[in-house]
Amino acid sequence: MAALRTLLLLGLFLTARGQRPRRRRPPPAQSPLDKVAAQEGLSLPQGCLRGRCGGRSLGGTPVLPQTDPGCGCSHRRSEAWGELGLQHQLAGRWFLVSVASRCSHLAEHSHQLEATTVMVTVLDGQSLAISTLRKLDGMCWEIRQRYLPAQAPGRFLLKGHGHSSKVDVVVGEMDPSSFAILYYQKGRSISVKLYGRTSRVSDAVADKFEKHVRAVGLSEDVTYYFPTYGFCDSADEFHVLDETKL
Repeated sequence: MAALRTLLLLGLFLTARGQRPRRRRPPPAQSPLDKVAAQEGLSLPQGCLRGRCGGRSLGGTPVLPQTDPGCGCSHRRSEAWGELGLQHQLAGRWFLVSVASRCSHLAEHSHQLEATTVMVTVLDGQSLAISTLRKLDGMCWEIRQRYLPAQAPGRFLLKGHGHSSKVDVVVGEMDPSSFAILYYQKGRSISVKLYGRTSRVSDAVADKFEKHVRAVGLSEDVTYYFPTYGFCDSADEFHVLDETKL
């Protein structure tokens, strides 16, 4: 009887133990990039776009007006970007001004940073062709990449060779006539880059960049500024790295 009672108690114990609710796995930690509000576009006064200062070419490509006192326009030239989509606002030549990142390679070679320019071209109204020019061992190299549109406005996807090389890109803030602040995330690693239409930006723009850097947990200790001289104008066919074909 004692043995039977022990077996019954053991069975009840195992049954009760088996009926315990399973512990739910904690939700995955939110990525710093998930908290970033992407800039979808600009809402600027149309101003002179309807007058003689601006218009459209026969091919439908937006033509940006120049600042011309003779046309009676009082708005700044950058306001012409108001009717363009974000992709077209990003188009053109940019200078890499600064990068904030915990990348160990960047920290180890911060004394060897080279002047870098980026040319952005809109391919199909959505995707962006990126051509980066910089020197390596004294030679000018061109790196070709493609930013594919993500599901949300202001967000892009940079695909490399293999799944692990996927990079999420977010346009954090920009004035298409002067600066653009972009976030890049690969895995759990995040970086913030400041681009300018010229190689130097104003103190106000630098302050904006620093705020974006701090917003994702980075600091000035891991912020690096790039040279403002020694830019490459082009690279020959033997010094082109085309990542779109990898």
